[in-house]
This record gives sequence, structure tokens and C-alpha cells, in this order.
Amino acid sequence: MCGIFGYIGARDPLHICVAGLEQLEYRGYDSAGIAGVRNGKISSVKKAGKLINLKRELRKEVLEVAIGHTRWATHGKVNDLNAHPHLDATESIAIVHNGIIENYDSLRQSLLKEGLSFLSETDTEVIVQLIAKHYQGNLLEAVQKTVPLLHGMYAIAVIHKNHPDQIIAAAVECPLSIGTDEKKTETIVSSDPNAFLGSVFNVLFLRSGEVAKVTRGSVEVYNQNCQPILKKTERLVNESKPPSKEGFDHFMLKEIHEQPGTIQKAFLGRFHEEGPQVEFESLHMDFTPFSQVWTIGCGTSSHAGSIGCAYLEGLAKIPAYSEIASEARYRIPLLTSSTLVVAISQSGETADTIAALREAKKRGCKVLGICNVKNSTITREADACIYLKAGPEMSVCSTKALTSQITVLALFALHLAIRRHAITGAQASAFFSALKHIPDHVRQVIERAPLIEKLAQKYASFEDFFFMGRRYMYTTCQEAALKLKEISYVNANGYPAGELKHGPIALINPRFPVVAFCANKQTQGKILSNLMEVKARGAPILAFAPEDMPSVASIADDVFWLPPTIDELAPFSSTVAGQLLAYYIAKKRGCEIDQPRNLAKSVTVE
Repeated sequence: MCGIFGYIGARDPLHICVAGLEQLEYRGYDSAGIAGVRNGKISSVKKAGKLINLKRELRKEVLEVAIGHTRWATHGKVNDLNAHPHLDATESIAIVHNGIIENYDSLRQSLLKEGLSFLSETDTEVIVQLIAKHYQGNLLEAVQKTVPLLHGMYAIAVIHKNHPDQIIAAAVECPLSIGTDEKKTETIVSSDPNAFLGSVFNVLFLRSGEVAKVTRGSVEVYNQNCQPILKKTERLVNESKPPSKEGFDHFMLKEIHEQPGTIQKAFLGRFHEEGPQVEFESLHMDFTPFSQVWTIGCGTSSHAGSIGCAYLEGLAKIPAYSEIASEARYRIPLLTSSTLVVAISQSGETADTIAALREAKKRGCKVLGICNVKNSTITREADACIYLKAGPEMSVCSTKALTSQITVLALFALHLAIRRHAITGAQASAFFSALKHIPDHVRQVIERAPLIEKLAQKYASFEDFFFMGRRYMYTTCQEAALKLKEISYVNANGYPAGELKHGPIALINPRFPVVAFCANKQTQGKILSNLMEVKARGAPILAFAPEDMPSVASIADDVFWLPPTIDELAPFSSTVAGQLLAYYIAKKRGCEIDQPRNLAKSVTVE
């Protein structure tokens, strides 16, 4: 989940590297560091904590080439020693690394027997020591000899004090992009091509096992057999303007407020009354032959997939199964070529989702990606892709990406339903008509955020929460509980309300508030009975309920009223209300909201 950045070119390498790390800090903020070549020596500075800590330590110096790193810790504690870059014993070579070396311990033990010592607890230091061992004057060859010895998923960028004119980059099942400007005066290596700000670049993506020799304005790529290969490049134009909070206290709050617009962007121009029909730009694929659908995703994207499966079954009448990606890969043998796999990821770089996607493709399955970031791994490896069009999401805690994912999944289910003649044209138009009102419903919830903030003040002191819901509200309550866990660091369980009596009710007591999501008309009677059960055990109750459900007021201690809509679309307003509750509780508790502890935005390790 770490971020790698490297620069060689006409501009100041140190300055460009810092700017690149600013764009990659979402990948990890346990530590940051930069190394470069200066006057025939490796100059390196690294510091535990956020990038701002590193910036305080940097001194202005002219580097000939630079590599940088933002860390999400895997092997070794969060401290200065374990921060990247790592150097070999002679301080001739520096390396930055993303991923995990699974056989690092056996390699380390072998090197220790040879008399080498290690400064850090990381698997990364093993790589640089191996490269140094194989170095005979040619850095490219040393890296090529080292890569086959490493087991795992990883990407690396390496520099040597005797080669200030090059960076050697390698990747195995891990994203790494390399871009050269059109004038061929500079080259950038990055975990994320969206970090190439301010210029037009021709970008290539390293495939598994490839090694690249990067020089000023050019790139040579070699395959696993060390043979040179030609790589196709893509022209990439990125905005030079970095993300801004635009007056909001946190990116999360800004992104919550953006949702009326991002939901609208996700469906705008994709539904056409003539027919009616749903069309996605650049999606030239016939989905009617598939007999079942699997959605795969992690965390919030997995929750979107669960709701999407309900849409696919309810609207398109096609069997659909939601799988957590890290578990799905072990069920892949059950798949056939008649299964459509839908891979959902905001970043497009989620390691577990990519691994499951690749296994599915080996089984002959077609894969549809639903993603927010162009040029990401999933968008390149899927057979087709639908973009969220939500814009950059900077907060680790995903908000607008989720509601855009649900929107796209609803439209995709509608697309299949129309093509499979599972619903009438009138039914399709009625569903979309209800969807068009959702941005306004979300806007109403956001306008009443001060009421949620007041409720958060009341509940912020509790250490345990029980979230419950039924049907569409079950996944909604799971997502709301996840948000609270992520940024408030409190124990929050999302559970189907009908399962209360099968174990979880034993937890209920006056210090265990219940947050109930009630906006599912089909199960309103049932959820009211469940609320009575927890009320009888003394639990404080906070309900999120539609305005046409007044009976909940006589049971719950507190109610936040939501705009009523059809059951299928109830997750939108309820989800946004849950996001605001988590945000204001975290703010009251003084937690770090945009960069919560132990988490990173892009999960690129399994």
C-alpha cells in the first residue's frame, strides 16, 4: 500500500519528488523518505510520521536523480529506521519498495550467514542487499538477477551512486507506471500515474516480471528473460492543480457534500427514454448471455456489490452473488465462462480484488470493472469498465465513491433488465424517475447535518455500537458501522435485525446503543418489533427512518427523518446520514478523520 515515486530530468528532482509524494501520501503515512545521488554519493532523508515531518528535515540540495516513498507499515514497526528508502551495507544503492516479499526471512537468514548485517526489520532491506551482492558494475543486470529470487507481489525503484543517470524499476503483480514527457526531457516513475501533475506524459505500465531502465526522457523495458521489449504507451494529461478542501475542515466532509453532484454525474446521459435503454460510454459488450453474476470487492466496495446484487436479482432477474474479494479467489473454481464477474474498486488498485479478477479470467470469465480512477490496474485488465466519474476521493474513508458505485450498479441492473426483457419499459422509466430524485434527497440530508451533529454529541462517549437493518438496510447498516469503526476507533457491529435473537441480543445493555436503519418499507413491521426487543433490554436507540414511518418515534430515543423513496433506492439517503454520524462522532472524539490510524486509501497488499 506504499507509494513509490522517482524522477530524473531537467527540473529539480528533490522538488518534483516532494510534489509527487504529496499526491501519493494517501497510500501510506506511517513514514516518508527521499534518496538521491549527489556528488557521487547517496543522500537520503527519511522520517516516521506524515510527509510534513519529512519536509521539516529536508535541506535544499541539488540532486541528479531522486526516488521517494510514503509507507504503510507491513514488516517492522513505524520508526525512522524502518522508513524507506533503504540502503545497502556500503551505502551505494538506495531502494523504495511497495508490496511484500513472502520469502524475505529465508533470504535474510542466508545473507546473515554470509556476514551481512541489517539495520531495519523490513523485507525491503533484503532486496537492496541482494542487489548489492549481484552488482558488478551494471545496475540493471543486478536487479534482473535479484527479481527471480523474490517471492510475492511488489514494485521497486532503485538508484546507485555510480549511475546518477538512471533509475531501475521492476514490478511483480503490483502497479508501477513510467511516464516520459513529450519533449523527452524528463521521466517519472510512480505507483499512480495520476501523480504526474502539470505536464503531458506518454505513460507505460510495467507488467509482472518486467524490469525497466529509466533515463532522462527514455525507458528501456525487459521481460523475464532479460530480453528488450516494446511497450505501448498512453498519452496522459493530468491537471496541475492539487486537491483542495475548499474551505471544509476535512476532505471527508467535502466529499460528503459533493454527493448530490457525483450521484447525478454517475447517471447523467446514461439513461435514454427512447426504448427506454441504458447506455454506458465505450462499453461495447453484450451481457445477455451470462447466466449469473459475481460481484467482488473489499470493504466499502464489497458493500456496494451486495446492494448491486440485490438490484441484479430484483430488476434483471439474474442470480447474483456478492463475494469479499479476499475470499472469492478461493471459490473461483466454481466459476464458468457463463459467469460475469464485476470487480468493484474506487482506486482500481485493490490487491485482493485484482488477484480475484486474475483468477476469474484464468477460468474464462469475462470481467466488468466498476472504477473511479482511469489508467488503474483494474481498468486495464478488465474486459470492459464503467467509470464512476466521481472525481478524486482524498479521504481514506470512502463516501462519494460508494454512492456513485451504487448508482452505476443500479443503472447496470436496469441495463440488463431491459436487455433481458425482465421488466417493462414503463417499469424501467419509473425506476429511473425515482433515481433522478435521489440527488435532491441527499441534499436534504446534508442540509440537516446540524441535527446529526447534535445527535453525535450525545452518542460520542459510547465505546460500543450495534447497527441493524433488514433487506436493503442490512448492507446499509454494515457500511455505516464500518465508517464509524474507521474514523472513530470504536467497536461497531452491523447485523441483520432478524438475527438479533440468534446471539447478538446478549450484548445489548444500557451502554450499548442501537443504531437502526428503518427505510425499507417491505420490512418496516419486522424492524419495529426488533426495536421493541432492544428497547426492553434498556439500549438507547437512534433510528434513521423515512418521514412516512411516524410509529418509530414512540420507540426510539432519537430519530433522524429521511426523505421517503422506493426500497431499492433507500440506501442513498440512509448511507449519507450514516456517513455524517460517523464524521461528527469522530470529530467530537478528536480523531484523525481523513487519515485514520493504520489505514491507507489504496490497499495494494494482500
